[in-house]
Amino acid sequence: MKIFNTRLNAPNDAQKIQLAKQHQTDDYLLLDFDTRQHSRFKATTVSGESVGIDLPRTGTLKGDDVLINEAGELIQVIAKPQVVTKVTADDVFTLMKGAYHLGNRHVPLMFDQSFDHGDAGYALYFENDHVLAQMLERLGLRVEDASVPFEPETGAYQSGQGHSHGHSHSHAHADSGSDSNSDSHSHSHSNKHEHSHSHEHSHHDETVGQPK
Repeated sequence: MKIFNTRLNAPNDAQKIQLAKQHQTDDYLLLDFDTRQHSRFKATTVSGESVGIDLPRTGTLKGDDVLINEAGELIQVIAKPQVVTKVTADDVFTLMKGAYHLGNRHVPLMFDQSFDHGDAGYALYFENDHVLAQMLERLGLRVEDASVPFEPETGAYQSGQGHSHGHSHSHAHADSGSDSNSDSHSHSHSNKHEHSHSHEHSHHDETVGQPK
């Protein structure tokens, strides 16, 4: 099994040509957000080959990241489309309110700008949570399910990792409530976030099946 242990920051021209050839033969990884938070796991390429990932704990893998092994072989990571909650509003101010309340609960958020997102022209995406969806609806926002590559914003202090790709990969790679309730959910969701954060730095093996 090939083991990829280094993130390649800037592929050269020859490596870009090699990656393009590998895409033609489905020799790349299609991974969802939860899997991309791990630094060590087993996965299956789109073509069906098993590979191992063993990286330093350097943060979440992003769509289009390229990994290299000691033999100089390459593998590219593509963000897999997954069902998440899409949030839109009639105006930017209302959408900002929604982003504030989600951020206050430490919810990973992806931002996207497109003309199909209503009058505000923007959309928020987060992993499905019906309690959060109900909160947003009470604030006057619209929520719906959407299948997109989920690339949430990372911390502003993590250099080079604060950009959200929105829908770009799907096109490129695929042919007001009571205070008591709000406080209770904020506490429980914070615990969930801490659990997710521990996964990002975990170093146990995980096997990822071949994407459908």
